[in-house]
Amino acid sequence: MTDPTATLEAIFDDHLAVAAASRAGLVSVIAELAMDLIAALERGGKVVVFGNGGSAADAQHLAGELTGHYQRDRRPLAAVSLTTDTSVLTAIANDYDYERVFERQVEALVDAADVVIGISTSGMAANVVRGIRAARALGARTWALTGASDSPLSAAAAHSLHVPSAETARIQEMHITVIHAVSELLDTWAAERDA
Repeated sequence: MTDPTATLEAIFDDHLAVAAASRAGLVSVIAELAMDLIAALERGGKVVVFGNGGSAADAQHLAGELTGHYQRDRRPLAAVSLTTDTSVLTAIANDYDYERVFERQVEALVDAADVVIGISTSGMAANVVRGIRAARALGARTWALTGASDSPLSAAAAHSLHVPSAETARIQEMHITVIHAVSELLDTWAAERDA
């Protein structure tokens, strides 16, 4: 085995480089996303989020931070991850196909007051793309959280947040940072509003 120290230093160097590039290029985009979510919640809408694998975990993380709380005791915010109901997911995948698991849920649950976020590091996940297209057809505000390059997901969504990397691990690390930043902003807004 090669020296693990060199490998670990390279991983951290890559992470820091992507974090610096994200800070330089994404702060205003993250602020826009947070303001979109606040506007939806103020008009009685909800946040709907979904993805596959690690992105499913990120979707659940965001919904949990908003519905629970991030750092402050405040009212719950309306957020749902479409990745959590295994009975619904497997029923749709079995009765239709896996590419429709988010599309069908969006058609059942989303309306024009909502913001819908599709997460895919590659931007190529067909089921996430179909879910975002369905949300956009319903008049909801749509966001793609993805990697650096243009993709079917970023083309399907009205707004995109592109992490400046082609490496899945670096993109996922920044998606967690984005989720925490958005959670902080919404937490602060909700706490101040309820004070």
